[in-house]
Amino acid sequence: MYKATIIIKLKKGVLNPEGRTVLRALNFLGYNEVKDAKTFKCIELMVEGDDEHKVMERVEEMCKKLLANPVIHDYDIKIEKM
Repeated sequence: MYKATIIIKLKKGVLNPEGRTVLRALNFLGYNEVKDAKTFKCIELMVEGDDEHKVMERVEEMCKKLLANPVIHDYDIKIEKM
């Protein structure tokens, strides 16, 4: 069994309206030292398998087909044996 942690972020140059909203809200609350905020998505999957390389390939496939939009997202995958 492996745990796959996928961090999905917007590519550089893609607008992040959620991050802008967080920044404005923090500044409104008096946290004026915050100058930028970016949001991202973290997904953890428990994946059955005996071979870490094959698990990585399957998770990469999942990212390309469903979890991330390759036009606007970059993603990082970390695999840990459980």
